[in-house]
Amino acid sequence: MIEPVNEDICKDEILKNIDEVADVFAFADDQLLTLAAAGVITPLKDADQIREENYESTVQAASINEKLYAYPMTADNGYYMYYNKKYFSEEDVKTFDGMLQAAGKADKKVAMDWSSGWYLYSFFGNTGLTLKLNDDMITNSCNWNSKEGDIRGVDITTAMSAIARNKAFTNVGEEGFLAGVKDGSIVAGVSGMWNAVHLQKAWGDDYAAVKLPTYTVNGKQVQMASYAGYKMIGVNAYSKEYIWADRLARFITNEKNQMLRFKQRQQGPSNKVAGESEEVKASIAIQALMSQLQYSQLQRVGETYWLPARNLGIALAEGNLSPDEMQKALDKMVQENSGIAVQLKEEAAIFKQI
Repeated sequence: MIEPVNEDICKDEILKNIDEVADVFAFADDQLLTLAAAGVITPLKDADQIREENYESTVQAASINEKLYAYPMTADNGYYMYYNKKYFSEEDVKTFDGMLQAAGKADKKVAMDWSSGWYLYSFFGNTGLTLKLNDDMITNSCNWNSKEGDIRGVDITTAMSAIARNKAFTNVGEEGFLAGVKDGSIVAGVSGMWNAVHLQKAWGDDYAAVKLPTYTVNGKQVQMASYAGYKMIGVNAYSKEYIWADRLARFITNEKNQMLRFKQRQQGPSNKVAGESEEVKASIAIQALMSQLQYSQLQRVGETYWLPARNLGIALAEGNLSPDEMQKALDKMVQENSGIAVQLKEEAAIFKQI
């Protein structure tokens, strides 16, 4: 039996009823720790060969304490800037200021989703401020509210508020982004491979993609960061036919099938041979992703990050917080982000045993 489930919610569906887990399943790398803690996936037996076949970054994303827990499938779950060449020059797309100015002249908009902590990280990632997973694998250490250094937390939120107030910026999710592209109001936006086909169809010969731009913070141009994400195939450790399930997972992720997914769905391969093919190298979106990779970080944050980050992003998108209110919002975000819910304590204890 095959049942479609989006990779980004695979963990949630699995944990609803572990007894009914599929023999093999696709999931995003940020769910690896939880699935391993629940015992749904265990270290793979053919780890050395899998490491040899796939890019090192994808192997690291599928590993815990140097043990490989899943089969790498894609190396494309990151984000960068898409744009319509009709409205932007190559110089314009180097900076967020330049993009907003160009879009504003044409009465168009540049889109980004600030309600998602995944994207919100891009403004903080290359500023010297930090967000990292604690040893309990659940909570985080975060100093985004810092009042010291060349770039303080308030400097970043002030820069973001200025962007939010610009008439050429719009804070929208995926559906709003695509709707704006289709009706012509949005001519650029931060997104990933999953929208490559839609945007290429909408913009035709004017379709383009590039690494994220720099943005102005405290008088400096700072390169926007990103999370590098990966998708992989897990094998149910409790499967009654584990050997065959493992073989199926290996087949699904082999070179031939990764190339097939690229051709049909533009998914970037994790397999080295597939990734070095001329077809993949010719992909505008994948080349943008590769350019952004040097400014990217593997997403390893605890569950306590997402809701506080969402609340902060939504507040900043309104563009009307005073400096004092920004500092309070950052302080609250950091405090909540570092907290640990009672129901997560047992899970933290399990992680220590992995």
